[in-house]
Amino acid sequence: MAQQAYMTETADGGSGPERPGARLRRLARRLLNGWRGDPRIWRRGAVLTALALLLALVMLVHAHIPNAVGNLGSLTETFLPWLGLAIPVLLVLGVVRKSAIALIAVLLPAIVWLNLFGGLLTDKAGGGGDLMVATHNVNADNPDPAATATDVAASGADVLALEELPASAVPVYEKALAPTYRHHAVVGTVGLWSKYPMTEVRAVDIKLGWKRAMRATVATPEGPVAVYVAHLPSVRVKIEAGFTARQRDKSADALGEAIADEPLRRVVLLGDLNGTMNDRSLNAVTSQLRSTQGAAGSGFGFSWPASFPMARIDQIMVRGAEPESSWTLPRTDSDHLPVAARVKLDTGS
Repeated sequence: MAQQAYMTETADGGSGPERPGARLRRLARRLLNGWRGDPRIWRRGAVLTALALLLALVMLVHAHIPNAVGNLGSLTETFLPWLGLAIPVLLVLGVVRKSAIALIAVLLPAIVWLNLFGGLLTDKAGGGGDLMVATHNVNADNPDPAATATDVAASGADVLALEELPASAVPVYEKALAPTYRHHAVVGTVGLWSKYPMTEVRAVDIKLGWKRAMRATVATPEGPVAVYVAHLPSVRVKIEAGFTARQRDKSADALGEAIADEPLRRVVLLGDLNGTMNDRSLNAVTSQLRSTQGAAGSGFGFSWPASFPMARIDQIMVRGAEPESSWTLPRTDSDHLPVAARVKLDTGS
């Protein structure tokens, strides 16, 4: 009798062990039989259908969500990729609810999400590039700046930008990075280290009242490159005020103006912009430059927070250069992940 509990009737009327494949087919038949002959499958799930259509609409017209109230548009765009997590939830609920119309409706947000972010799911990295750059917000409260400096230098970057440098820790970073980088400059709370000579180093006014952006000309073997380092103001999500980003937006506009006035054709921007490429408030910058992660990265390249990255707010963008690969580096003692990229410098006239 105990053995019969694990037996099933075979096609010839006998019995034998039930194979996993047969069990799955039997479960599938039960599910289909539960739907057959049920006219309510086209009437159930009105709420799920509405939610699916709303989700698709938000992703489709995110650029038109107004920022007038709490910068709701920018907040949505910052975490836009994560809206895709609602799609499998709606799909499962549609199956449980036995709603054909809800399941069909879920296809719409799935198509919109894939159109927006499907390209990021593939590895677009190439094997070329004649210049490697990296950037890292090292965190002013970093408990071990020397180890952080050693870790990012080990990446092999030719040009390295650091943000959120407290004055007390600058000598530590300078000492730790000196064996790798012969040239460096620190302006306010940002710094640039390079294996190649640097000239025309100056602060970039991003309308803060203190220095959090700089520019330098790096003399690479392929010719001069204007390298910008920027740390735009932080944003906050507050219940009473929404997504507070007014100062960040003002600084982004000022940075965009500086880049627009740049006389050199080849430009690299490295830094913590406290915003994603989807955020329309950074258009003054993103409209002029190309994201290395978007063009040649693998995956989304989320960089913050380091413990569970949810957004890429640390950016590498270029003009007059071709992104070849882009990636995040291993975690340090900072709350951001370092990011790096290899680019091929355009040597055309």
